[in-house]
This record gives sequence, structure tokens and C-alpha cells, in this order.
Amino acid sequence: MKKTSTIYQDGDHKWVAIVRDNERPGHLIDTNEYLVMHGGKAILLDPGGAEVFPAVFSALAGEFDPSALSGIFASHQDPDICSSLALWLEFNPGMKCYVSWLWSSFIPHFGGTADTFVSIPDEGMDIALDGLTLQAVPAHYLHSSGNFHLYDRQAKILFSGDVGAALLPAGQDGLFVENFDSHIRHAEAFHKRWMGSNEAKRRWCERVAAMDIDMLCPQHGAIYRGADVRRFIDWFDGLTVGVLHG
Repeated sequence: MKKTSTIYQDGDHKWVAIVRDNERPGHLIDTNEYLVMHGGKAILLDPGGAEVFPAVFSALAGEFDPSALSGIFASHQDPDICSSLALWLEFNPGMKCYVSWLWSSFIPHFGGTADTFVSIPDEGMDIALDGLTLQAVPAHYLHSSGNFHLYDRQAKILFSGDVGAALLPAGQDGLFVENFDSHIRHAEAFHKRWMGSNEAKRRWCERVAAMDIDMLCPQHGAIYRGADVRRFIDWFDGLTVGVLHG
């Protein structure tokens, strides 16, 4: 079963991390899902694949009525991001899916209609959630050619998709990064191979270094918080990516 942890709350504004499915088959990569609630509305970030849908749905239902979800934010097109889309739409056919315009005719193969999808332009856009404004932040080529992260200025949280991801060994399942130097070893090979552009990486680092971020929440691995956010940005800025070896 997936675990839920509240990582931010201020009144009715809340972030919940849905993580660490210990019953997940070993051949599936582990994923983090995030639920952002504000007022009576909620949006689910990178809801995961069809195989993990029951675990994610069960965990989310303990926090919020799944049939009342306002929308899904898909950072990019991969199956571990949103191949569960059709299953979520069964509970709320009117739910929206926010995704790069580049993938707005590809992701419908997972489900939905033309009315389901809200195409995000390359420069990003604001997403309204019951009075809260969330910002879709460009992260193209990190690793997908049409890729976005999501920033909550009020909570000072950046959902960073695959950026910051770490493939943690068995037994290392903490929610937060506790020892940066030890943790980042599990992120290095992933970032070198999956991030395709050093120029795009540099632009992203410049952009997010200027943002006020208390937590950087990736789709795999542990959450960076406090000083570790800047440590990660600086580490990533200095890393050569788009390589097979070395």
C-alpha cells in the first residue's frame, strides 16, 4: 500500500505526498504522486501508471474524494506519469489534464476526450485552483522534449518531475533527503542518462535558483528541503548530462 504524508498545510491549503508502495512488483519503478488541495478543490500531480492505480487511489481516497478531483497535472508523456488517466476519468469524466501542447495528441491514447486536455504552451502558464495560482514551469528536455514542473509560490514547493529523482536501494525509503552527499550518489547516473541537454539544464538551474523554494519534490526518490534545495541545484548545474558513461 502507498503511504500518505502531509508535507505542507496552511489552513485549507495542503500538499500530500503519496509514496513508497511496498507491495509494488519489483519490476516497476517506484513513483511519488502529490496531491495539492486548496479550498474544496484538488489537483493530482503525475498520477502514475495503470499498474499502481489501485494503491494510489486507495491512498488518495483517505485524504480527498477522488470523484471531486479538479484535474491532473502531467509533467510529460511517460507511462509511469499518466497511463492511469482513463481509470481516474471513470470517477470524474469532467476532470482536466494539464499537459504540454506537444503531448496533447499523444496522451489521449491513455484515455480522455478533446475536452479533457488543457495544452500548456512552451513558456508555461498559470493554473487556477479555487483561488490558488499554481505555475507550470518550463523544463523542456529534462528529460522530455515537452516537459513542465509545477510551482506553488504560497507553499514554496516545486514539483520537479524527474529532475531530482533518485533510484534508491532497498531499505532507503525515507520521505526526505537526510544526508545529501550519500543520497546524491543514487541520483547521478539517472541524471546523466535521462537528462538530454546541458543547455536546457543550465536554463532550468538559472530559472529555479531565482525562485523561493523550501521543498523540491521529484517523482522518484526523496524530497529535498531547506538548504538541500540549493545544494541540488548547484550539483545539477555542475553535472554533465546526456552521456552514457562517465
